[in-house]
Amino acid sequence: QLAESGGGLVHPGGSLRLSCAASGSILDYLSIGWFRQAPGKEREGIPCISGNEGRTSYADSVKDRFTISKDSADKRVYLLTNSLKFEDTAAYYCAATWSRFCSLSTGQYSYWGQGTQVTVSS
Repeated sequence: QLAESGGGLVHPGGSLRLSCAASGSILDYLSIGWFRQAPGKEREGIPCISGNEGRTSYADSVKDRFTISKDSADKRVYLLTNSLKFEDTAAYYCAATWSRFCSLSTGQYSYWGQGTQVTVSS
């Protein structure tokens, strides 16, 4: 199971660190992706990290602003969001797949968390 936390209300230019907690010692085998969905829009894959080698992939919309990382001992995957913009407002979800390669496509992922809301507002 996956559980996100760390969302909240932040001013433009601010930062948040989102956390995705995984049950069991499975992060070494799972590839994890972070996704977001704004009202009226499709769910968008932003970064992901592969389970075996820890390789990462980022969407252009968040590259150089967001950083995904994994702490296997802590059983968590983190998403550090910097320089937040109004358009980053969305519900953020983490998802997991047994594939050794991560993808920004929702169709690859079998397990999803409940989401955490990020609102960027002045």
